[in-house]
Amino acid sequence: MRSPSEVTQAPFVRVDHVQLSIPAGEEERARRFYTDLLGLREVPRPPEMAHRGGGWFSSGGVSVHLAVEEPFAPAKRAHPAFVCSDYEHLLERLGEHDVAVIAGEPSPEGKARCHITDPFGNRIELIAL
Repeated sequence: MRSPSEVTQAPFVRVDHVQLSIPAGEEERARRFYTDLLGLREVPRPPEMAHRGGGWFSSGGVSVHLAVEEPFAPAKRAHPAFVCSDYEHLLERLGEHDVAVIAGEPSPEGKARCHITDPFGNRIELIAL
């Protein structure tokens, strides 16, 4: 078996999905936030997983899996970072729904970025395209 330093190509090619936790019974509130505000579409989960609660959402190459976790603790520092095709419009829509937008320094590439939290306190970074 080759060591990682002997591999000639990158060992990973993309992120398949990120997973965030939500409290039990909050699927409808999660659905409204992730679909109505962020614009992701809900993806059917395999039948053998449906009883676990949570939900799967997708947009372009971005997939978010929400899992019920008890006891629940939001991800306040660890976070996904999503590149947004229409950053300014998304920020306007979030503001119209009283979602706090915390402006950040530009990304290392000079792109505008900010942080929001979902209804459960999970941190999410948004980056302009």
